[in-house]
Amino acid sequence: MDWLLHLFREYPELAIFMTIGIGFWVGTLKYKTFTLGTVTSVLLVGVLVGQMDIPISGPLKSVFFLLFLFAIGYSVGPQFFRSLRSEGIHQVIFACVLCIICLGVTYMLAKLFGYNPGEAAGLLSGAQTISAVIGVGGDTINTLSASPEEKKAWINIIPVCYAVTYIFGTIGSAYILGTIGPKMLGGLDKVRKATKELEQELNKSSLSDDPAFINANRPVVFRAYKAETDWFDKPQTASALEQHLQSLGRRIFVERIRSNGQIIQQVTPDTLIKKGDELVLSGRREWVIEDESWIGGEVNDAELLNFPAEDLSVMLTKKADGKTVEDLRKMSFMHGVVIKRIKRSGVDIPVLAATKLYAGDSVEIIGLAREVNAAAPQLGYVDRPSNKTDLVFVGLGILIGGIIGALTLHLGGVPISLSTSGGALLSGLFLGWLRSKHPTFGRIPEPALWILNNLGLNMFIAVVGITAGPTFVEGIKEVGFMLFIAGILATSIPLFIGIWMGNKIFKFHPAINLGCNAGGRTTTAALGAIQESLDSTLPAMGYTVTYAVGNTLLILWGVAIVLLMS
Repeated sequence: MDWLLHLFREYPELAIFMTIGIGFWVGTLKYKTFTLGTVTSVLLVGVLVGQMDIPISGPLKSVFFLLFLFAIGYSVGPQFFRSLRSEGIHQVIFACVLCIICLGVTYMLAKLFGYNPGEAAGLLSGAQTISAVIGVGGDTINTLSASPEEKKAWINIIPVCYAVTYIFGTIGSAYILGTIGPKMLGGLDKVRKATKELEQELNKSSLSDDPAFINANRPVVFRAYKAETDWFDKPQTASALEQHLQSLGRRIFVERIRSNGQIIQQVTPDTLIKKGDELVLSGRREWVIEDESWIGGEVNDAELLNFPAEDLSVMLTKKADGKTVEDLRKMSFMHGVVIKRIKRSGVDIPVLAATKLYAGDSVEIIGLAREVNAAAPQLGYVDRPSNKTDLVFVGLGILIGGIIGALTLHLGGVPISLSTSGGALLSGLFLGWLRSKHPTFGRIPEPALWILNNLGLNMFIAVVGITAGPTFVEGIKEVGFMLFIAGILATSIPLFIGIWMGNKIFKFHPAINLGCNAGGRTTTAALGAIQESLDSTLPAMGYTVTYAVGNTLLILWGVAIVLLMS
């Protein structure tokens, strides 16, 4: 045991990686639907490891925290700035009001229970499930004119309070929004019915069952049939066949034809299909495999079916900004191309006819290589798979943001600063938005962004847990059981007000209302609970705008709560 203690104290980086590995594993464990989640698991494992009293230098955790905040800003930047000038402004206002209520309720409870700035920051962080406040609050405490001993005690108590309040912050939010919320809005059955009606309304189209309106887990298929029925006694054009299928409510494309033993790779609307020809049809799986006996039997022609199909991600630019999925479907360049998936601020949104698309959205399209490659430039910037990250962009972006955040303004003798962490967040917001306008630079692939988000935050949390470990038990005794009660109130009161406000004041649709509350509180677990409860992905349409606003404001509230309490 002495050897192990000496090893970790000599090489603290090993203790950090042990904390990350065990913490991520614990975070995957579930009891029924309950899970601690990665961040809380890493924090608690770090606290246990920290009982060995392992010294870790301060700059290490700051580096990873700045990477995390920059990545968060980069992810939500396009949606954040676009929402300020679009019809989503009502959701922006709602999110701002909800975040102000979250800060106000937390501040009043902290005053009521006599908490210090560190305890107040921990209460805000855990009850509102915004882990980044641990770092932002600590950075802000360091700018205060308190004694070094007080600052250290306040900073060490933040993760303790976070751990005590986070569990209900997550589980309680999911339960309130997924179970109690629908009851407040008229009952679960009524909300489900209203949600299905809105889905049908948004999915109205000249071709209501367009294969472009599919979920990502329902792939497009290519199958071959032989034209051998009386319908082909007179040669038919590819266009005539596609129009006949569309009249049946099934948008299916003719991709290739074998005629007289020769394969026609470039099928045009006027290409003739004669009796005895073989043809490849593409479209939605359940349509292409329906009864096609009026065409002929299915054939397994390996050569005919051997052709490239491409699944490509495109970052939308102003070319497609404001258009709906239905608008795009009518474009000539979308012939044979299917919209498989839409992601906004890293969140999947439903692919419906009336779904509006905006610059910065990531759209996944699928079809023949030539069709996809022709359509992609008409939509925006082709985001081909790559493992290269523009580290010049990342490094200088964090540097510039950190410099701006480090600037201090004194008001009435009180130092006010965004801190380097707040500056990194705002830099990420601006540069993420800038890349959506000029996507030729600043690329951070999605896997790399995941690493920056998850490893950045959890490396920071691991260091926080290890360094706070020696004083954690004493901290629990200090804050007492009443902090858990304060956490329940700080979580519940804003959500109940938010649901009422979304219904009575903003007049949101019930599903959108619940999604807006989940987004404004940046509670992804609650979004999952809402979608499961309503059996619909529609609440995500209220989540993305409010998530972008909430993620920004709630992190900055880490600065505000410390300044208010000091």
